[in-house]
Amino acid sequence: MRGRSVAAGAVALCAVLTGCATGPSLENRGEVTGSPGDSRHLTIGNAGFTESDLLAQMYALLLEQAGYSTRIISVTNREIYEPALESGQIDVVPEYAATFADWLNAKVDGPEAPTVGSPDLAATMTALRRLAGSRGLTVLDAGEAVDQNAFAVTAAYATEHRLKTLSDLGAAKLPVRLAAGDECVQRPYCAPGLRETYGIDITGVDPKGVGTTQAKQAVQSGQDQMVLTTTTDATLDDFGLVLLADDKHLQNADHIVPVVNHSRAGGEGVTSALDRLNTVLTTADLANMNERVDSWRRLPEDVARTYLQQKKLIPAS
Repeated sequence: MRGRSVAAGAVALCAVLTGCATGPSLENRGEVTGSPGDSRHLTIGNAGFTESDLLAQMYALLLEQAGYSTRIISVTNREIYEPALESGQIDVVPEYAATFADWLNAKVDGPEAPTVGSPDLAATMTALRRLAGSRGLTVLDAGEAVDQNAFAVTAAYATEHRLKTLSDLGAAKLPVRLAAGDECVQRPYCAPGLRETYGIDITGVDPKGVGTTQAKQAVQSGQDQMVLTTTTDATLDDFGLVLLADDKHLQNADHIVPVVNHSRAGGEGVTSALDRLNTVLTTADLANMNERVDSWRRLPEDVARTYLQQKKLIPAS
């Protein structure tokens, strides 16, 4: 893998990156204003699920093409990899703008702090960059690709009731039982938001999880009418499901953003290499790649390499 190594899990993270608990802290230092770094040996973190791994693999390939050596470390816990990113033990991670902004905000101001992520990408990025900058992190530009909450119904149900958007479902005044996580009962972007923003008659939440097989099967069988999933869900066709468009923008702007350690990877070289992905990567592309890994059992690195070669971002091998 051209000098690239992979480690998995929190234990491996601490073993490979010494000093997990004792690395330099950036707490209360304020905005980092030093010159951006350009280390030629970069560690890329991912969050241990398919999409995050695919993004990390693409980052590594693009950075290698730009002359960097890279390794990838997989760790599922943001509470571990974010401090490692601050201390420079990890140099780059793929993140989700609104989710990461709210996570950092809760870390800085406490779990009861008002959320700063919103459906407005510009406002979300402003808040995220302010929070990240105070911790020695730089957030690169967001591209088109977004992985956010989404709601799906069966294709037959959508056809029968002429549904293309969540507004259509609200206007239809149909009773809807929603398959989702149990937290959906209270989350403003789930059942309460569907009622308030779209006027959808949510009669109950069936706690089968977010985008799980069981949740999709419940909708497929007619036990439930709608399922909470994500915009990059690659398995909807397998269950005869289609997404309804979030036409009033209830969901937050969870666009894909690379986040880097400013002092090690904040220079123009890393920025230029990773910005190239923004010119091509779409939500549909991510869903397609997720499908190749999850359903077709392809290796994430192979899928990432093929995609970048098809988009002419790296040369064909």
